[in-house]
Amino acid sequence: MAAGGMGGRRGIPMSERVRPARSTYDDCPARHCWVADALDGHGVKRPGLLVEWRQAAGGWEGRVVYVAAARPDRWVLVEEWVAATLLTPL
Repeated sequence: MAAGGMGGRRGIPMSERVRPARSTYDDCPARHCWVADALDGHGVKRPGLLVEWRQAAGGWEGRVVYVAAARPDRWVLVEEWVAATLLTPL
């Protein structure tokens, strides 16, 4: 028997194996990002999820989802269109 236990076995040779079709999860458009000037106004960048782009009169905007401090002890989920200049890759 050859190293790796592959000698003498019958099956599909490596040269004939086909990679499976690409999953739709690989095509997901969502991207992680930093959101500057978050709704809570604390002056810190919040980690967010960029889900789509659109072109507006003032330039490109990204639709993002992130959390912001609503009260000292409570966080809320925010979804909003944000100017591209306020978004940076995570």
